[in-house]
Amino acid sequence: MPTSIASTRIEKDSLGEIAVPAGAYYGAQTARAVANYPISGLRAHPALIRAYGLLKLACAEANVELKMIPAKIGKAIAKASRDVADGKLNDQFVVDVYQAGAGVSFHMNTNEVIANRAIEILGGQKGDYSVVHPNDHVNFGQSTNDTFPTAMRLAVILLLKEFYPALAELEAAFARKGEEFDDIVKSGRTHLQDAVPIRLGQELTAYAVTLHDAQEQIESNADTLTHLGLGGSAVGTGLNAHPKFPKLVAQKLSKLLGSKMQVAPDLRAAMQSQLPMAAVSGALRNLALELIRIANDLRLLSSGPYTGMGEIVLPALQPGSSIMPGKVNPVMGELLDMVAFQVVGCDTVVALAVQAGQLELNVMMPAMAWNVLHAIEILKNTCRVVAEKCVLGITANRETCERYGYRTPSIATALNPVIGYARAAEIVKKSLKTGKSIPEISLEDNVLTKAELDHILDPRRMTEPGLPPKRKKS
Repeated sequence: MPTSIASTRIEKDSLGEIAVPAGAYYGAQTARAVANYPISGLRAHPALIRAYGLLKLACAEANVELKMIPAKIGKAIAKASRDVADGKLNDQFVVDVYQAGAGVSFHMNTNEVIANRAIEILGGQKGDYSVVHPNDHVNFGQSTNDTFPTAMRLAVILLLKEFYPALAELEAAFARKGEEFDDIVKSGRTHLQDAVPIRLGQELTAYAVTLHDAQEQIESNADTLTHLGLGGSAVGTGLNAHPKFPKLVAQKLSKLLGSKMQVAPDLRAAMQSQLPMAAVSGALRNLALELIRIANDLRLLSSGPYTGMGEIVLPALQPGSSIMPGKVNPVMGELLDMVAFQVVGCDTVVALAVQAGQLELNVMMPAMAWNVLHAIEILKNTCRVVAEKCVLGITANRETCERYGYRTPSIATALNPVIGYARAAEIVKKSLKTGKSIPEISLEDNVLTKAELDHILDPRRMTEPGLPPKRKKS
């Protein structure tokens, strides 16, 4: 459906006449918004366009069933809405993401595109709203105030369905590496100082568990998105909407999305409060915080190759310096950090927008929609890239890991139940002063026999729960 802008047509709205590109499916109010908001050059996420298409499809079918609009017009609107939902008209959604409050401009962009496509389906000419009207037909029984919060909820649900498999890929990648490296003992670290031994596989498996928990939190918080305020119209009272309209639309949306949608218990509350968006955004932020921690761990563990920890090697993906030959950087860890930082920033915008509602409406919804969807999109793509190009390609420096694991003075912790904390601390201090190992000092000071030390100070044994055997009394 190519759009020609070689000429214009004149449309009229409540403010007067305005020129619109002749081939455009949008109309006067969209043209005004394009002129009014040349802010970022950013356009709505395709998920929001798809969600609005599905919503308008459900509304058209419901209004036909309830005999609120003529069946012929309703069917054309439904077909046009399906075209929108299928992405066939994405280039016609031209309003900047930063626009008038509540999303009126984007909503009218949607109504006009659907109306003009429906006019075309019925054999009319774009702009002839006597055939299908954006407000009187496409928007019958609706308002920006109930459709925009509904559409942005649907958009988040749709995009999360794409996101969960990507996060699961990253989780699975860490779990796989956890199994692969389960036999490699290394030094644990707390406060960035040597701690008791841990296995490299245990470290990486823990990352997988964390990501699993984060996904469960996102899914739980996203459940609240299924409570829709549609049918509340202007202020949540349902003015101009058929009483059966909300439940009927929710039923149709459930079939279209494959997820159960329901009418919010109180349509006024659903319009005033955007708590569900804050909840999802907050869960995404929590995931981002964990990803930052994990990314930084990978960067530390791979630091070197000769002057850092050097316990793991990340895949070499590109030259790391324009001046230092042969340098390779942990680029995927750096990418993951920056994306996660952006997600935290998106959540800050959402938090400020959610608290900024007044009385019967929160008008900051366009900012919420764009930031939550942007956060999901970049997390989705980054999780897949990091899993494929980084985590699955990690190799271990076994010799380095085990040297640190067997050398750390913290293995003296295993002596506590046998000789007491104070005596073990003296051995550690002597080890640090002389450079001799904990077993060497223990033997020199006749603390334990070699056989006892070999068992008690076995780093592998220390990576599992349990106490050393009590020393036999002589």
